[in-house]
Amino acid sequence: MAKPITEEGDGAPSFRPLWTIMPYLWPKGRPDLRARVVISIVFLLLATSATSYSPLFFGRAVDALAGTPAQMALGVALSMIASYILLRIVMQAFAQLRDGVFAKVQYHAMREVAVSTFAHVHTLSLRFHLERKTGGLSRVIERGTKGIDTLLSFALFSIFPTILLLVFYTIILLEKLNWQIAAATFVMVVAYVWFTFAITRWRIQFRRDMNQSDQDANTKAVDSLLNYETVKYFNNEAHETRRFDNSMERYAKASIQAQTSLSVLNIGQATIMAIGLLAVLTMTALNIKAGILTIGAVALANGVLIQLYQPLNLLGTVYREITQALVDMDAMFRLLHKPQEVTDKPDAKPLAVTGGEIRFDNVIFAYEPERIVLKGISFTVPAGKTVAVVGPSGAGKSTLSRILYRFYDIKSGSVTIDGQDVRDVTQASLRAAIGIVPQDTVLFNDTIRYNIAYGRIGANEFEIKDAARHAQIDKFIQ
Repeated sequence: MAKPITEEGDGAPSFRPLWTIMPYLWPKGRPDLRARVVISIVFLLLATSATSYSPLFFGRAVDALAGTPAQMALGVALSMIASYILLRIVMQAFAQLRDGVFAKVQYHAMREVAVSTFAHVHTLSLRFHLERKTGGLSRVIERGTKGIDTLLSFALFSIFPTILLLVFYTIILLEKLNWQIAAATFVMVVAYVWFTFAITRWRIQFRRDMNQSDQDANTKAVDSLLNYETVKYFNNEAHETRRFDNSMERYAKASIQAQTSLSVLNIGQATIMAIGLLAVLTMTALNIKAGILTIGAVALANGVLIQLYQPLNLLGTVYREITQALVDMDAMFRLLHKPQEVTDKPDAKPLAVTGGEIRFDNVIFAYEPERIVLKGISFTVPAGKTVAVVGPSGAGKSTLSRILYRFYDIKSGSVTIDGQDVRDVTQASLRAAIGIVPQDTVLFNDTIRYNIAYGRIGANEFEIKDAARHAQIDKFIQ
């Protein structure tokens, strides 16, 4: 029975994928990409600095406009306002430059991981592929690749700048206002972050259920569409639709739970932010009344909180997306690190075919330890001769070809080609030397030319037509 690729664990996901992706972001032999990483970080720091300084200029502009007409320094006020606007433009410019420079690094990492996973999946044993559902497998790779994009975008360009902003603003509030206002702001941020993380961790279970239901629905859809002819033979269109609908129903229920919990998160965040804003502005007003601070302190405090509110407002989304990206990436990296069941020996050499004699000598094989399929099979296929193997369904006829191809390793005995044990030669050379007509007709969704040439990638037009002629399908194709 095929096994789905499940997402393991509850609560916060493992951060292992974060460390796994690091070498792809700092690739060896690519100084151009490494330079882009450094430049992106510089732009990030510049953008964050511009963001943190903008409330200072706004506060000074308000102070300059707060006096009587005779005292008002209009030129100073206008210059402060201009500086504030300029900083906002600079902030956006540096943020866009940061994204543009880092894009090449980001998509290079996505490509490398996706290709590595795809290549590794092809090296896994036939047992792995027979036990896995194709639809679910493709979904894991797809979501894992998107997870890398999400993680890099949100973790590097949302979480890190927010932390920097909090540090910068704490220093500004301590220097320009007082420690009580800075402490109130800090407490508000801590409460906001704690609440966001706590609720979001609770919400992860619903997201996991959504993913599992989505994967299950996709698997059923792919299986049904691949075997559409069988579905029609047995008049089971309604049955397949019901199975798909059941999976989509579970997905809808998990989605509703996720949306409801999101509403709880948003209400809580807005409440904490409002209380924090009320406390900070009240304390600032009292200090202004006491003559300790100027009227511009209100603009400064309000500007700081608004600038903090924007990234904090996205924190729930950011944290959810990051945790989900880590879940998706963890599933893909578990796939990437899945060990190969059948491997070449360190000293394996290419197969040297001289005549093509095949010998099975006392071969014992079992797919599962408790059920032996081949019990001491011995036979020889002489070079240039034809040998037929007959028997009832399930007797192990197809198993012989799988063992010859070394899709599985035998329990005992030996299989040799021209005296060379198939376990002592490389799998690539072994399979390159054997031609096979599979029991089931398998065609790629491509041209007839592509399917004929698949047995030898790179064959020219004459060789493809010659193969079609030998297979007696050339007239049919024409």
